[in-house]
Amino acid sequence: MEGMMKAAYLPGNSTVDLREIPIPKPGYGQVLVKMKASTICGSDIRAIYREHTGKGPEGYQNKVAGHEPCGQVVEEGPGVRRFKAGSRVIVYHISGCGLCHDCRMGYQISCSSPLRAAYGWQCDGGMEEYVVCDEKDLIELPDELTYTDGAQVACGFGTVYEGIEKIGISGNDAVLVTGLGPVGLATLMLARKLGANKLIGVENNPYRLELARKMGLADVVLDSNENTVDEILDLTGGHGVERAIDTSGADPARQIAIRATRAWGRIALVGEGGTVHFNPSPDLLHGQKTIYGSWVTSLARMETLVEELVRWNLHPEDLVTDRFSIDDVSKAYELMDKGECGKVAICFDEELK
Repeated sequence: MEGMMKAAYLPGNSTVDLREIPIPKPGYGQVLVKMKASTICGSDIRAIYREHTGKGPEGYQNKVAGHEPCGQVVEEGPGVRRFKAGSRVIVYHISGCGLCHDCRMGYQISCSSPLRAAYGWQCDGGMEEYVVCDEKDLIELPDELTYTDGAQVACGFGTVYEGIEKIGISGNDAVLVTGLGPVGLATLMLARKLGANKLIGVENNPYRLELARKMGLADVVLDSNENTVDEILDLTGGHGVERAIDTSGADPARQIAIRATRAWGRIALVGEGGTVHFNPSPDLLHGQKTIYGSWVTSLARMETLVEELVRWNLHPEDLVTDRFSIDDVSKAYELMDKGECGKVAICFDEELK
């Protein structure tokens, strides 16, 4: 396929540079994917859109933005074995070397090779009309899910699902989620399907507080303050929750997650960045609590999650509050930066409706 296409770059000064560039050609083991939906992640805002703060895995190398792409294969390069023209695909947002230990486990996010490249960071991502992808980075998108559903599977719902699998959630558990942005809301959606007997959400952004209450994903939504831990203890008979997940990356929210978890409970930290301050003995050791760090998920677990989404009739696109065309990509990033939204998507063709 030849011609020109629109593509968005992030200069780092809270602006978007929309350019006309040539449609790329897939190489060996690669396919050309026509974009259908590409959602915006908070890490893009934090580490690229405002300013280029990242190094190593988060170092932005002036590539087409967007690490949450989903679309349809339109052209195959030589050596492609599974995904053909017409295939509906989700893109796992890290292209690993495929040979290191973590890649062999499917955790390309943790690839230790210099060849590791994140879509939208070190190689061109989904904020363009066509993107070249390595076939090994693709997950099949079932017909029951929309492309806007699929765009959120890898980084958003996949990140949450990995954390949940580490700590385990069942009908025995009251679950606390701190931070109710798109990842926090995804956590509530998945925890409910896994049978959590009580869901408590904590947030301090007024818009997101109201959105979470309106969506009804939690049994209780609390405004974060100095009394929040006591409020959670009151809601759980003085014991605290069995499971807690922080998606905010904020120190106060992480402290709440740790201190509001009951003895022998488990906490997962999935929010990027920030710090956390706590007192190991009273906050963790004496209560025999366990903290899990969790970073995205594996290709295999992503495939399992896609199956579960279909089985549960769960649609990640329900978290999308705003859709934009590629021509309005600047407005999309500006809105996501303000935080007065749920998930924001750049949509193409029928996904824009």
